[in-house]
Amino acid sequence: LTSFGQNYNSQSSNEIFLKIKKLKVLGSILYIAAHPDDENNTLLPYFAKEKLYRMGYLSLTRGEGGQNLIGPEQGIELGLIRTQELLAARKMDWSEQYFTRAYEFGYSKTFTETLKIWDRKKVLSDIVWVIRKYQPDIIITRFPPDRRAGHGHHSASAILAFEAFKLAADSAAFPEQFAYNVKPWKTKSILWNSYNFTGNKTKADSNEIKIDISTFNPLLGKSYGEIGAEARTMHKSQGEGRPRRRGIFNEYFIHVGGESIKSDLMENINTSWTRIDSSGNINNQLEKIIKEFNFQRPDLSVNDLVQIYQQIKILPKSNWRNLKLNEVQEIIEQCASVFIESSTNQESIINNDSLQFIFNFTKRSNVPILLKKINVENFDSNINLVLQPNILYDFSKRILLQNKTISQPYWLLKPMQHDVFDVQDQTLIGKAENDPTFMLNYTIQIGGVDFDFKKPIYYKYVDLVKGELYQPIVILPKFEIKYEKENIIALNKKPVNYLITSFENTKQKSTYNFEEYKNKNWKKNTPIQKVVDSTYSLTNYLNSTQFLQDNIDESNKINAVVIDKATNIKYNLNRKLIQYDHIPNITYFSPAEANLMNLNIKLVGKKIGYIDGAGDKIFTELQNLGYEVTKIDQSNFNNEYLSQFDAIVIGIRAYNIYEYLTKNNAVLNNYIANGGNVLMQYIKNNQIGNKNIEAGPYPFKVSSGSRITDENIKVHIVLPNHPALNYPNKITDKDFENWVQERSTYQVETLNPIFETPLEMSENDEKPTRGSLIIAPYKKGNFVYISLSLFRQIPAGNYGAFKLLANLIALPKHND
Repeated sequence: LTSFGQNYNSQSSNEIFLKIKKLKVLGSILYIAAHPDDENNTLLPYFAKEKLYRMGYLSLTRGEGGQNLIGPEQGIELGLIRTQELLAARKMDWSEQYFTRAYEFGYSKTFTETLKIWDRKKVLSDIVWVIRKYQPDIIITRFPPDRRAGHGHHSASAILAFEAFKLAADSAAFPEQFAYNVKPWKTKSILWNSYNFTGNKTKADSNEIKIDISTFNPLLGKSYGEIGAEARTMHKSQGEGRPRRRGIFNEYFIHVGGESIKSDLMENINTSWTRIDSSGNINNQLEKIIKEFNFQRPDLSVNDLVQIYQQIKILPKSNWRNLKLNEVQEIIEQCASVFIESSTNQESIINNDSLQFIFNFTKRSNVPILLKKINVENFDSNINLVLQPNILYDFSKRILLQNKTISQPYWLLKPMQHDVFDVQDQTLIGKAENDPTFMLNYTIQIGGVDFDFKKPIYYKYVDLVKGELYQPIVILPKFEIKYEKENIIALNKKPVNYLITSFENTKQKSTYNFEEYKNKNWKKNTPIQKVVDSTYSLTNYLNSTQFLQDNIDESNKINAVVIDKATNIKYNLNRKLIQYDHIPNITYFSPAEANLMNLNIKLVGKKIGYIDGAGDKIFTELQNLGYEVTKIDQSNFNNEYLSQFDAIVIGIRAYNIYEYLTKNNAVLNNYIANGGNVLMQYIKNNQIGNKNIEAGPYPFKVSSGSRITDENIKVHIVLPNHPALNYPNKITDKDFENWVQERSTYQVETLNPIFETPLEMSENDEKPTRGSLIIAPYKKGNFVYISLSLFRQIPAGNYGAFKLLANLIALPKHND
């Protein structure tokens, strides 16, 4: 079930009834952790749908540093995917989603390192800001503030949460926030959701509070273990699919600060309407609605709900008053079965162009409803239409669009600063995503009361397989420009040709100039050739350049812009589209740049077989180097087919995805025995499903706890004469400079003595490890396990990683 597929989200009577019951409860909890998928997916729906509290999850990062199980996206792009996966999970568990500006820079072993790399003050300010806006009664952390948290981001999230818990109530802390309609907020208590990952614990320790969350909700037809599993499974990029949990399950909490708690998290908090309405009238009326609710005719509750709305509206403004006012308004709309929608049949548009908006109105009840007016952009119309039962009213309007900014996620508008996104607008901080590009504003009158609604407008279309779908509308720049390749590789100072393409997104033809900026060590080899394709508004720039220096490896950024002659505006962005079925389409814009590389390199071997893993870009980069690369899959995984290749490279985590690799390990071993080289990139663990992975001719075991997280740590060459470091290219300390995000991940912990281990590393006074690169000669060929993060270094244009990979492909054959 996808969470974004409907613009109009109609709800069953059971869900409406549960939300009416939720109107009675005025208690809130904010859950804080470090990453997407750190949240307790069973606990959130239990609090939101059983206890009926307002629930929120604050993830310090968007998860950019993780590994991607479903595709090649890394870094910023992975963060965009994981943001949407969190939002999809929140729609299932009825919780809200928040973020700080912190960037997940990769695995961190200590909170000291984490807080040193992040701008601690900014991240702390963000947490305080979210607390002051959200105003939670209780804060719960997922992790403790020490080594028990597992790694540095986890423990840092607990440390910062506790600091923010105290500072949010301090008027001297971050006083600049008070200019944006917040005030100091004192949360009653902060607790740690102590671990119970196995599900076997039944008795609380003396300092723990135990809560049974295994309740079955008959209105929803599910237990919270089932709902939690469905929400958890939305974290597909992390491979977090989970079985639906049934039976008794307990959660445990340890008091950390604030008022002490004995058994009930809300025991010190007034969660009834007397919190803001001393008369008790609203609570009494809600009791009446709940008692008299007709599941066959929810519209019969509308008049009473309208009266409650009017009573809430006259209360003094507060977080709870505003929140409940919005909640009851949405319930009234659902009970009255009002369907009001605006969509477009066009997915993207630029400024100063027009867009056709399609409006649909109907109601599926007998509640008298007057549609008074609608507003979209600069179109404002008084309708004054009495909606008749089950009659569809529709019309369309073409509207000129002006002063719209391109559809760039707000945290990507400016370059990142010190692993913290540079967000200048205080009101945006904490938000999960941009507001929708277009909003339909409309006013309907029910029972003599006007209700103002806002709903996002989507691009709507019908897929012949998936049916009716909705996707975000994208605002494009006038021009886009991009390089054909991320890495433009010149081999041994030879001229290199490459393609740059610009797109004109307007139907009006413009005149423009093209400019390119590169390092002074590169010269134009031939004049740029310009080829215009008027049909698609494309301009291709065919360029050739040559490196000037001798015997030097170098990687530089190269940039291009298009300049509109009429306005002198420079355009340097190109559109990136990320598409997966479980989340909405994601569009963002990245600068027109590439890595321009000269590799002083020798290649031995020509034909490479590649087995795709969990998404990496090594396949493409091997082609860029000049190898002939062919994909291998289960259909052609046999001795005869594999025999044609000089080497076989296996993508990251492939053994964690494809069981056939374990079942047919003998096939690869036979290939190695006959003189082939097999390069196995890292695996996450030693299992595929419930089975142990079998890889290579000799046993070895990886450990998720053995990794080198500091990309600048010294790499010691302990086997200086090993072919992997000498043939056909000499590997030196210089080849380990300028690495990005980790040296090595999921290293080998135990191995057969026959393995050769040419590299050694250590960090944080830990025992030195040689598990980043292990090589086993086997009969005529070689087996290699690589936990070095080549899958990150090679797309980033690190020349040392290219040379080391070429050497591993070229490992010399042996006499059997």
